[in-house]
Amino acid sequence: MSKYSKEFKEEAIRLSDEIGNKKAAAQLGIPYYTLADWRNKSKHKPKEPELSNTELKIRNRELERENTELRQANEILKDALGFFAKDRKK
Repeated sequence: MSKYSKEFKEEAIRLSDEIGNKKAAAQLGIPYYTLADWRNKSKHKPKEPELSNTELKIRNRELERENTELRQANEILKDALGFFAKDRKK
């Protein structure tokens, strides 16, 4: 049984939207029923709810705060690495 990446599956579904299942499956070298199964599963997948503008702004602020914290932690780790690297050279 072959394993296909999520990206490959999504691209295959997009291609099948454009040229049809049979042609897309033949062009990609995958079984028709495999592509049909992927399409069926993608249709029944629950969609993520869309966020309002306010919710997006809040989420963006949270991500910016987390990004700042991670940058600070990264700087601390770089300093510590430099400290220990100096200690090793002695």
